[in-house]
Amino acid sequence: MQNENPIRDLQHIPAALQPLMNALCEVGAELAHTIQRGPLGGALGASVGENLGGDTQKALDVMADDAFAEKLKTADVRWYASEEQDDVVELDPNGTYALAIDPLDGSSNIDVNVSIGTIFSIFDAKADGDASFLRPANEQLGGGYIIYGPQTMLVVTFGKGTQEYLLDPDSKQFVLVDEAVKVPQTSREFAINASNYRHWPKPIRAYIDDCLAGEEGPRESNFNMRWVASLVAETHRILTRGGVFLYPGDSRKGYEQGRLRMIYECAPIGFVIEQAGGLATDAQDPILSKTADKLHARTPFVFGSTDKVSRVAAYHDLPEQEVNALFGNRGLFRV
Repeated sequence: MQNENPIRDLQHIPAALQPLMNALCEVGAELAHTIQRGPLGGALGASVGENLGGDTQKALDVMADDAFAEKLKTADVRWYASEEQDDVVELDPNGTYALAIDPLDGSSNIDVNVSIGTIFSIFDAKADGDASFLRPANEQLGGGYIIYGPQTMLVVTFGKGTQEYLLDPDSKQFVLVDEAVKVPQTSREFAINASNYRHWPKPIRAYIDDCLAGEEGPRESNFNMRWVASLVAETHRILTRGGVFLYPGDSRKGYEQGRLRMIYECAPIGFVIEQAGGLATDAQDPILSKTADKLHARTPFVFGSTDKVSRVAAYHDLPEQEVNALFGNRGLFRV
């Protein structure tokens, strides 16, 4: 791969961002190889500490963070903000861009061979590191993820649709396979961690209750629940099959705003989803209109097929006395 671009098809990637994207994909391809080797590459899932948010860090989390930071030093990136680090790091004082990254999303799944990934967000760099990221999410220049699964894929947007690239195991290059990914608008799947049901706010419980009521309920349809505990895996399924993902805030201490980070996870995934014709909110308002007030700020997150996400927001708008499991035959709540 030393003599070739890691990305073979560059027509959808702005010329100025190609060195940055090539750097991300070069590390992504190396990580994919490491992950495929599993235990042969060492104890990748071993706990090595905690990050600022109190999440357990795995050996592969730290390995991925170090690899991306090192490679991006020569990719025109001035500011590097990582979920695995407390503060913004300056990589190149003359760099043009600021990059936020979750180097290894879903790392709790490393040892069980479930899809994991890298999530990233690109902004233009400001003079101040923190200010480069504490800004409206709709100011992103690019956002996306690399998913490490049976196939390794890059899904990315630069504000002109969402593209999907496949890592060719023979050439070791990312090859464009879909230049205009679209979220399917018809689906009967939802993704949520149902073990937290008792902690959810009433509108979320009501939405899920109506899904679970099936054909006999107000939705008059049977639904299937999915939950992978890997945001990139959930996102990739929704881009492929449609549906809705919900990670609401709840009543537990530390979960009032959910557990997903605005800058490193929700902003870039929201950008990808909306450019693919879907919708992303904090359960009520568009996620891309939000501004994080600190680097590791969290936010509730709901995204997927437009009608499903809009319906979740509608449940929040109901009068308190109407927020319950059964809305009868109210037309507003039909599929």
